[in-house]
Amino acid sequence: MKSGTPLDRSALDSNPLPPIVDGDKESKGRILIIAGSREVPGAALLAATAAMRAGAGKLRIATVESIAPQIAVAMPEAMVIALAEHRDGGFARSAVRQIADEAAESDAIVAGPGMTGGETCKRIADQLLESPAQLALDAALLHSLSPLEDEELERETLPVLLPHAGELASLLNMDEEQVTADPIRSALRAAQLYRSVVLAKGVTSHVVHPDGRSWTYSGGAPGLGVSGSGDVLAGIVGGLLSRGADPLAALLWGVWLHGEAGAALAQKVAPIGFLAREIAEEIPALLPR
Repeated sequence: MKSGTPLDRSALDSNPLPPIVDGDKESKGRILIIAGSREVPGAALLAATAAMRAGAGKLRIATVESIAPQIAVAMPEAMVIALAEHRDGGFARSAVRQIADEAAESDAIVAGPGMTGGETCKRIADQLLESPAQLALDAALLHSLSPLEDEELERETLPVLLPHAGELASLLNMDEEQVTADPIRSALRAAQLYRSVVLAKGVTSHVVHPDGRSWTYSGGAPGLGVSGSGDVLAGIVGGLLSRGADPLAALLWGVWLHGEAGAALAQKVAPIGFLAREIAEEIPALLPR
């Protein structure tokens, strides 16, 4: 499977975002960002900022207690929830129950950026999959999923998975070289195994639905290959989910917005050298009005 349908304006027109509504913050969706660790605190900020730039209304960030005060000051728009911390700087096992409670009060959740992997991540992933919220799962959470076809679990909507080649290989228990040799086929296998809409991230990215449809995006700029860029993408997708976009539309638009924001920065700054934190600033102007 060499390439999918081009992810262009025609594809976006066929998968429109919900219209802009006039109302308070509740009307634009409640998003929960579960992210960060003692060593990677900035991931929570990057994802949260991108979610707000994509139009989310009410923002909460759940992160480890040692960095929560700094996150709260840096992101005054957010309610920041300080959770118990393991000695490795990630979430403690005792944080899982509170995460489940917070998830139950959310319309959309982005989980994984900057998190420390391990058994607690698996417990968090299991709790999130039982929640009614729309999900965008990234980074450490992707190494913690169990194939959903083996679970007695029926979600009303499909989770969105955002793996790069290494994470996709982990999801499929195969070599990364096999994934890069046929990313669409690999993403389809993951989409069906995990009952999810999957993005195979790369210089060329592929969005794959479990029903076999796929889209390919080849735009963007070299500067998007930089630390924190994936956290921004996860936040954009989460912000669109919180506004009521279905998972496929949120992912298609998220990939396109992220890439076109990079292209805009390449024109303003240079093909490389811009920062991940600058990507989100380009998003509002690219959104449909």
